[in-house]
Amino acid sequence: MRFRNALLFVALAVAWGSAFTAIKAGLDYFPPVLFAAFRYDLAGLLMLGYAVYTTDRWRPRTRPEWTLVGIGGLFMIAAYHAFLFVGELGVTSAVAAIVVSLSPVLTTAFARVFLPDERLTALGVVGLLVGFVGVAVLSNPEQGAIVTSRTVSLFLVFLAATAFALGSVLTRRVDADLPIETMEAWSMLLGAVIMHGASAAIGESFAAVRWEPRGLFALGYLVVVASALGFLVYFDLLERLGPIEINLVSYAAPIVAAITGVLFLPEELTAATVAGFALIFAGFVLLKRDAIRAELIGTERPTKGDH
Repeated sequence: MRFRNALLFVALAVAWGSAFTAIKAGLDYFPPVLFAAFRYDLAGLLMLGYAVYTTDRWRPRTRPEWTLVGIGGLFMIAAYHAFLFVGELGVTSAVAAIVVSLSPVLTTAFARVFLPDERLTALGVVGLLVGFVGVAVLSNPEQGAIVTSRTVSLFLVFLAATAFALGSVLTRRVDADLPIETMEAWSMLLGAVIMHGASAAIGESFAAVRWEPRGLFALGYLVVVASALGFLVYFDLLERLGPIEINLVSYAAPIVAAITGVLFLPEELTAATVAGFALIFAGFVLLKRDAIRAELIGTERPTKGDH
């Protein structure tokens, strides 16, 4: 049990890192925002059924509970995924994951504004900077394209990371004792409704969907693994680790995205990519040093502010 947090963290990194590859594969068959909406139509219904089965409160009732759902649906589902799916039209799955890996930095900034108890030590700040340098090195092979033809796509992915980081911090400010399964289900359904509206507003058409096995497999993977199971693990860890630490999963996701991109898509793994991975991992170890030490020796975790 003392390795539970570490194992869940790795599982979440695999689920969310490979999701970037599944998104990229599925974009050949679905318009981007409609693709994201379909994902959460299905994931939301799946999670709602799970909430009905496992909890005694399958729907929000109080204003704080609906506020919590609203934050999750608007920022962590609708805004994050709409921007991400459109952005991935112009970048590889690995590059998208790299940009999203900025979310720990963004989360730290938001936490300092909205959660004054969340703090980083000097060594923790060094860890964030080392991770950020790793992201820069990892992105280096794409610099020419980023500066020219991919600027808009990368900016959209950056907006996605910003929306998710802000949502993860704001959920901590709401005093609502809503079961994780219930919050996740209703946030997904709300986010899906918002994205269907956005899809119609930008002129996407159901007629453009290609119902082919590869696209359906990508959609199914995103629904079950990345959405339903991934968010259950995320919110479980969020309650015990806080938004700064749990968003460090974004530093591990590019590794998974790059590997799955090489295996399943025509994407390449370069020497700069390996160097970037090494720096990202070093930053992660610096930031998580106390938690890793506590897990390995079986002692109690440090407090959330001890980074």
